[in-house]
Amino acid sequence: MQLVYFITHPEVVIDPEVPVPQWPLSEKGRIRMQLLVTKPWIPAITSIYSSSEKKAIDGAEILGTALSLEPIQLEALGENDRSSTGFLAKEAFEAMATRFFNNPNESIEGWEPAADAQSRIFNAVENLIEGDQSNGDIAIVSHGGVGTLLLCRLTGAPINRSMDQPGGGGGNVFCFEKDSHRLVHGWQSIESC
Repeated sequence: MQLVYFITHPEVVIDPEVPVPQWPLSEKGRIRMQLLVTKPWIPAITSIYSSSEKKAIDGAEILGTALSLEPIQLEALGENDRSSTGFLAKEAFEAMATRFFNNPNESIEGWEPAADAQSRIFNAVENLIEGDQSNGDIAIVSHGGVGTLLLCRLTGAPINRSMDQPGGGGGNVFCFEKDSHRLVHGWQSIESC
């Protein structure tokens, strides 16, 4: 049975002067990804995909180096498009994220609607699974918002923030069966997975 691991990038360098998709992993984020590569399930991974955002690329490269695999970047694995508002301080961002999840069919202040982002991420994952020629497990390094939307879709839950990843800095994993899409486990932190 082949498995798919959806991994959210851990902590990033937050810089209001730099577009969010260009933020790299912070030192803490890099240390957490180095911890992830020591997990006993990691050697079964035979292909790695990531979004084309810098923080996800950084995480996928750490994983790829450990496994001697070249990650494949797919723009469709990116976070929901929030470019209309740009950087938001934490409190403002959390309020916007709540509105985003609570109104899935609406564009909140120009953000990509949650329902659209969910369709995009689900289709991207379906396409990469169908096209993957490896015989082992698949790792996808992406983002918390679209990960939550994917988890809702896989479990048949309506779009809601209660399915969001735990903690505040990312660095979580959920796992599902490649063929059946049955959830093996929900969100677990890098430290506990």
